[in-house]
Amino acid sequence: MAVFVYDQPILERFPTIVGGVVHAVGLANGPAPPDLVEGFRAEQAGVLERLGTRPLSELPSVAAWRRTFRGFGVDPTAYRSAVEALLRRLSKQGSIPSINTLVDLGNLVSIRHALPVAVFAQRAVPGSTTVRFATGSELFTDLGSGERERVQPGEVIFVDDAGLVCARRWCWRQALETAARPETTEVLVTVEGHHDGARADVAAAIADVEGLLRRYTAPARVSSLVPEFPV
Repeated sequence: MAVFVYDQPILERFPTIVGGVVHAVGLANGPAPPDLVEGFRAEQAGVLERLGTRPLSELPSVAAWRRTFRGFGVDPTAYRSAVEALLRRLSKQGSIPSINTLVDLGNLVSIRHALPVAVFAQRAVPGSTTVRFATGSELFTDLGSGERERVQPGEVIFVDDAGLVCARRWCWRQALETAARPETTEVLVTVEGHHDGARADVAAAIADVEGLLRRYTAPARVSSLVPEFPV
């Protein structure tokens, strides 16, 4: 399977990190099928009911990501983790729109388990993906704006062997080059947590991702891993 690793300085500063990964090859993406769309809508309704008026910052997984962002010098209110941003959007707007099969299944799993789920298209990603501290020389293409920007020294980034920054501020935003598109046939899906109980929660989320990929994208090959210790 595709290699996903944490740089040693990351493990030393954030020893509670638990990361799971799914690698799928030969899959078919496109508009989400009706039963996936309906399942995603039902999950959104269930999550809204479970959340009620509870502040998102009180969710253990979200609170842990807030502490982690502060740990590498980022204000977690100015730059919210992907899971907090997604749940906040759901809470404020009442729904999350369908994008495509891969994006929808990733978002479904993310809100169900309150964990950041990143779906990285592998077409532009050679070799391994490493989570490490940025030097400040790296460039990132923002998925939302398409703008090319330099990352800040010391922030946590996902970077491939060719130097492509796949995500910045850890799980804040993904790069334009790795977005899942209709033509995407290979993905690396990551799920991460820092909270107490993260290992069990990440394992459950990874199982969900793998099951949904098998059901809705008909991949030629799928492999998954939740290491006993961070690797």
